[in-house]
Amino acid sequence: MVTDKILALVFDWAEVWALLIPSAILVRFRKQPPLYNLIAAYVWLSLAINLVIDLTWKLRTLLPPHLNSNNYLYNTHSVVTFVLFSTFFLKLNQPFLQTFKKVIPVIFLAFLGINFSFFESFFDYWKFSSRLLAIEAGLLLVYCLLYYFYKVKDENEMLHKHQPDFWIVTGLGIYVAVNFFIFLLYNELTVLTSQFAVQIWNVHNISYVVLNLFLARGLYESRCK
Repeated sequence: MVTDKILALVFDWAEVWALLIPSAILVRFRKQPPLYNLIAAYVWLSLAINLVIDLTWKLRTLLPPHLNSNNYLYNTHSVVTFVLFSTFFLKLNQPFLQTFKKVIPVIFLAFLGINFSFFESFFDYWKFSSRLLAIEAGLLLVYCLLYYFYKVKDENEMLHKHQPDFWIVTGLGIYVAVNFFIFLLYNELTVLTSQFAVQIWNVHNISYVVLNLFLARGLYESRCK
């Protein structure tokens, strides 16, 4: 059916067009406070990486064998995402458990070194690293929970709809909470039931749209007036 094909096309390209939402805010309001330049960098870098990811997938039958896999790009996107968002959390004015928050990137770097030295290849042709994406999501979820714990703990802190970091952290929290187990189990699902794996990735795509809607709202609220 035509409708099914249109929906499939929309889902297939969601990782690209969703980023056009916060991109439009950045084009309209080009100046952002230094802290939110990290989120702007995430948007632009993700747009570039995800565009190449989807183009590689769509054109895979036309590309030479050594260029028709996009799995290393998913791994690259995961590292970029963690680096930019973890830096964002560390620069937030939330001194609560700051030492612990500084340990989280060390854990991530240690995982990268051990996992890709002994267990997996970063440039694996057949699959992206479920472990990497799951670790990234899990550690970013810890950051999100610490953010809310600080807000609840500090009587002087208030949550309100014009608070940029609230929108950004909430969008990120929804995204990583929804996708943690999808990332963790995805490679196994592709082996056991590939059709279900394709369908469940649509859940990821929907949550990615939600993330970008929240990022757009956060960037709008953080704009330099």
